[in-house]
Amino acid sequence: MKYLLSVYILLLSFYAFGQEEKSPYTIDANYFYGTIFEHNSDIAHLITGHQSGLILSFNQKTFGREAWESRYNYPDFGVSFIYQDMANEYLGENYGLYAHYNFYFLKRNLKLRLAQGIAYTTNPYDKVTNFRNNAYGSDLLSSTYFQLNYDKQNIYKGFGLQAGISIIHYSNANFKAPNASTNTFTFNVGANYMFGYDKQPEYKASTEDKQFTEKIKYNFAIRGGVNESDVNNSGQYAFYILSAYADKRLNRKSAIQLGTEVFFSNFLKESIKYYAVAFPEDNVSGDEDYRRVGVFIGHELFINKMSFEAQLGYYVYYPYDYEGRVYNRIGFKRYFGDTFFGALTLKAHGAKAEAVEFGIGIRL
Repeated sequence: MKYLLSVYILLLSFYAFGQEEKSPYTIDANYFYGTIFEHNSDIAHLITGHQSGLILSFNQKTFGREAWESRYNYPDFGVSFIYQDMANEYLGENYGLYAHYNFYFLKRNLKLRLAQGIAYTTNPYDKVTNFRNNAYGSDLLSSTYFQLNYDKQNIYKGFGLQAGISIIHYSNANFKAPNASTNTFTFNVGANYMFGYDKQPEYKASTEDKQFTEKIKYNFAIRGGVNESDVNNSGQYAFYILSAYADKRLNRKSAIQLGTEVFFSNFLKESIKYYAVAFPEDNVSGDEDYRRVGVFIGHELFINKMSFEAQLGYYVYYPYDYEGRVYNRIGFKRYFGDTFFGALTLKAHGAKAEAVEFGIGIRL
C-alpha cells in the first residue's frame, strides 16, 4: 500500500504536466529552519533541536487555457522534493516527494502551496535498535506540507525571491505502529527562476456562464487498505468501508454532501481480543462487534478533474469504544469522466489518524 501511494502521487504529477506543457514554468529553492510542535507529550523526548532542510520545486504555470485556471486565479501545479534533518538521533533524516498546487493572492504577491506526497525516513522505530522513535513506525510515511510565501517572480531576467513559513507533517496513518507523527513549523527563504520569462502569454479570462446548476447526485464508494492498532507489533490487517452519499453542487467550485457508511476494521477485531485478555480491568468481554456505522456531512472543492474532500462523521452504531464517536476525513479525488472517480483519503479522530484509504466510486 505504501508503494501505491507514491505511484499515485507521481501519476497525478505527470498527468498535470501534460495539460500545460507549452506554458512557462518556474523552479525554486527554499532553505528552512524551525522546530517540531509538541502536539503529543509522548514525543517530547524527540524534540531536542531545531530542524533544517531544503525544499526544491518545479512549477507549471497556467494562463487560462482551461476555464478552471481562471476560476482559481491561474494557479501553478508541480512537484517538490524535501530534505529535512530532524535534529534528533532517533528520528534521523527525512526525504519527501510531493505533488502540489500554488494559489496566488494580493496581486500574485502572496503564494499558498498545498502539497501531498510520500517521505522516506532513515531511522524508523525498531523494537531493539531504535525503540525510542515512537513517531515513525515505518520507513515510508505519508507527508503533507503547507507553505505561505511572499513571492516576487521575474525581478531580473527571470530571477526572483521568496520568503515565508511552512508546516511539514509526517505520519504513516497507522499503517504500522507506532505512529505519534511529527509536525514541523519553519521559516523559509529562497530564490526562483522563470523559464520563458520573456515569452509569457496574456492571462485569459474565462467566458463560461457564471450561473451553474446541477441536480442532486448519488455517490457509491468502496474504500480499503491496511492498518494496525496502537499496540506495537500487533499485526497489520485489511479494512473495508462501504459508503453511500448524496451531493449537491452549490456552484462550479463547491458541493455539500450527506451520507452514511459501514466500517469493517479487522485490526479492531484483533484489538478487542487483545484487550479482553491483557486488560481485564477495562471490562472488554471479547465479544464486542468490530463493525461501526457512521453518518457524515462533507464539502467537496472541485479543481479541474481533481477535487479536495473534507467530511465530519458520527458513529450511530458504536459497540466498542475506540477513539470516540466523532471522526473526520480529508483527501483527494480524481474524476474519470463525469461518473467514475478514484480517491486517496485520510480518516482520523481529531488529530489521531486511523488509516490511509484507497477508494473507487461512482457518481450518478
